Amino acid sequence: MLSPTKGFLVEYALALPPLVLAFDFNPQTLTRNRSVTLTLGSTPATRGGYDFALPTETARVAQGVAVEPESFDVEILLDATDRMNDGDPIAGEMGIQPELDTLRSMVEPKTQGPGGLQVLASLGELGSRAFQRSQTASVLLFVWGSHVLPVFLKGIEVGESAHLPDLTPYRATVKLTLQVIEGNNPFYEVEKVRQVVGAGLNTARTVTSAIGGLF
Repeated sequence: MLSPTKGFLVEYALALPPLVLAFDFNPQTLTRNRSVTLTLGSTPATRGGYDFALPTETARVAQGVAVEPESFDVEILLDATDRMNDGDPIAGEMGIQPELDTLRSMVEPKTQGPGGLQVLASLGELGSRAFQRSQTASVLLFVWGSHVLPVFLKGIEVGESAHLPDLTPYRATVKLTLQVIEGNNPFYEVEKVRQVVGAGLNTARTVTSAIGGLF
């Protein structure tokens, strides 16, 4: 029997505690989203602004169009049943609470201390929940298969489905909303190169197939 594919969320920082979440991942549960925004009031939005005939005119047509960052909706299963059956003492007492605490820590503000070490802002400012000037969100690496993308964790929705006698959850479905950090960073640049190569291969295959169909 094949073991489930593993996915990971890894905090890209000198963090205390270091945040890493591993989960069994089914690629069929991943939804990728990207949208284009048409800016009202720009030149192309006026009558005739979208008219074109030659490829050289497309740059003018595309003025006022903004591409939004790519985002992901991912559904993962956190389940401590196997570890509990294997006698894992942490799973037996705390179920999946450590994993849920890791996700909560990934979305909470961080404060950078000496040597670049980041800690939860709430440790030093009890009761403060909003991001202050000195606080930052966690930059995470979303790892699945051969893909590694830098992301912000924008949303978490937890559906607990099984509990220990003290109501500690040991099984839950978690929906994550991730936004890709698109910019000059090594992880995103590698992904863009992979995208260009993949698009080129697809074009070459399509053209070859079309030519083959003519003969």
